[in-house]
Amino acid sequence: MTGKNFTPFPVLKTERLTLRQLISSDDKEIFALRSDDNVNKFLDRKPSKSIDDAKKFIQTINENIQRKDSLYWAIILNDTDKLIGTICLFDFSNDNLKAEIGYELLPDFQRKGIMQEAILKVIDFGIQHIGLNSIEAYTHRENQGSTRLLEKLNFKRQAPSGDNSDKDFIVFKLSKN
Repeated sequence: MTGKNFTPFPVLKTERLTLRQLISSDDKEIFALRSDDNVNKFLDRKPSKSIDDAKKFIQTINENIQRKDSLYWAIILNDTDKLIGTICLFDFSNDNLKAEIGYELLPDFQRKGIMQEAILKVIDFGIQHIGLNSIEAYTHRENQGSTRLLEKLNFKRQAPSGDNSDKDFIVFKLSKN
């Protein structure tokens, strides 16, 4: 079955990871992730300033999921229940054939193949269960780690389009065929 049916929330599992819905007890890890200078360095957002910011963020994310506007997974190592990162599908096209992917990982867990494992699982879910034909990713042009990861996963760099394109970000696209 394809489409944006997120109830029950789709829990995804890989060899090392569980991708599950954010829960209120993730607030400390979400705060750590969203306030970390290294994580925020290439993201166009204001850092979280408090645990309360993190709690509001979790609530907003879960409301977006209920409205079927996005899917947002907590990345958990299978041998713990602590969030180490997040990955999401959002900005779905009206026909649900295209979406954007976003991801972030705490610095201690970067460069261990974790995000590659998570992205592959989310891509598979997006194509098989939602019916996506393409997935886009926007990465800061100085974020070499993310650029290498997307290229390794066969995302193709897209030519800038229009005057409104942000010169700091590169658009990558993965097509189903």
